[in-house]
Amino acid sequence: QVQLVESGGGLVQVGGSLRLSCVVSGRAFTNYAMGWFRQAPGKERDFVAAITWSGDSTHYADSVKGRFTISRDNAKNTVYLQMNSLKPEDTAVYYCAADRSKVTIRTIPYAYAYWGQGTQVTVSS
Repeated sequence: QVQLVESGGGLVQVGGSLRLSCVVSGRAFTNYAMGWFRQAPGKERDFVAAITWSGDSTHYADSVKGRFTISRDNAKNTVYLQMNSLKPEDTAVYYCAADRSKVTIRTIPYAYAYWGQGTQVTVSS
């Protein structure tokens, strides 16, 4: 059983920053590419960013490119999402997810086998 636990969400003003963390337990962390998704009320779950098992390749949604950075620390079984220059439209529940395809970055939710419970990010104007 693989477990993912997110943290770091909260309330921030426009232009502010947050760093989300996701700790993975239960299986070797390096077995998985990792992704971040988000879901706003009444909307579908959208891809935000992803990173391969080694961290040597990343991919971002156009809406966050240049503002968000995904990274991972394999020694700590943790993936991060640094979010800068936050906008009201970034408000959502953010989920981390693990993909058993280690080296292929995928942007569709159903490709990911394991999910965290989510953490709320609210950007106030």
